[in-house]
Amino acid sequence: MKLYRQLASLVAARLNCMASGNDEWRDKHESEIERLAKEHLPSGGGFDLGTQIDLDKSHGNRLVFNTSFHHMNDAGMYDGWTSHQVQVVPDLQFGFDLKLKGRNRNDINEYIGEVFNLVLDEEVRS
Repeated sequence: MKLYRQLASLVAARLNCMASGNDEWRDKHESEIERLAKEHLPSGGGFDLGTQIDLDKSHGNRLVFNTSFHHMNDAGMYDGWTSHQVQVVPDLQFGFDLKLKGRNRNDINEYIGEVFNLVLDEEVRS
């Protein structure tokens, strides 16, 4: 199953467990979401603080991720950070669509979009 579908399914299951008061399975779904996020979402290579899924803003038809990018200058020295929110929403023709929020320093949003498109479209095992 594609990563974005697996995450959306787990997020929806977590919300169902919260609504029914099933804390045991809510915790299991949260653990699996965290495992998948840690193993597959961007970390390193500029995403030096990793990527977190925002479970308060995510649901079965929208995933929200928070990440930061560590920029370098022409001399190869780190010279600042930008923070970004990546929203994943359904697209009936192509599977999903990304909406990026955050400062587009050095046209970084294009790169962030490419990375998230690749990662979220990966096949993963549950």
